[in-house]
Amino acid sequence: MREFNAVVLGAGGVGKSALTVRFMRGEFVENYDPTIQEEYRRSIEVDGELTWLEVLDTAGAEQFTALNELYITSGRGFILVFSLTLEASLREVTSLRQQILRIKGESSGIPMVLVGTKLDLTNEREVSSATLRELATRWKIPVYETSAKRDWDVREAFEDLVRQMREYYPVEPPKKKKKRGLRGKSPCIMM
Repeated sequence: MREFNAVVLGAGGVGKSALTVRFMRGEFVENYDPTIQEEYRRSIEVDGELTWLEVLDTAGAEQFTALNELYITSGRGFILVFSLTLEASLREVTSLRQQILRIKGESSGIPMVLVGTKLDLTNEREVSSATLRELATRWKIPVYETSAKRDWDVREAFEDLVRQMREYYPVEPPKKKKKRGLRGKSPCIMM
């Protein structure tokens, strides 16, 4: 079974933990309790293939900038989270994406999804679907509008990231063991 790790990044209070816990445990966390760092691990079946997925739920990006570099360096896939009810949180995700590209040293293709949370709070929405479509096209990454409370499109976002990681990090063939022989040398026999 293949194994991947994903890092959940975004501003504080946008619903990173609610999204992560909904996916990893199937529960909705009602109360906001600022996270410093939480790790979750579970198997997930995507397209008939089982995968171990480790998800690192991080603190708000503005709170622990130095740690973000460490998370990004070790991460293989990224879930960039913002709140559909807070336009400023989308700007934070823009900054995080630039940081990922700088640290990873690549212009595109890094497994990444953009996730807007709190879709169920329609009266408080500040970020339009049109803005997200334009951003998805420009960044060439998928965008999901989710609700952890209602469990809308949460699993789909994580499954998409797993598919991207499978493609971006292909299976490496097993390494051949070197034969330890004497290669033309006479054996030494001790008595």
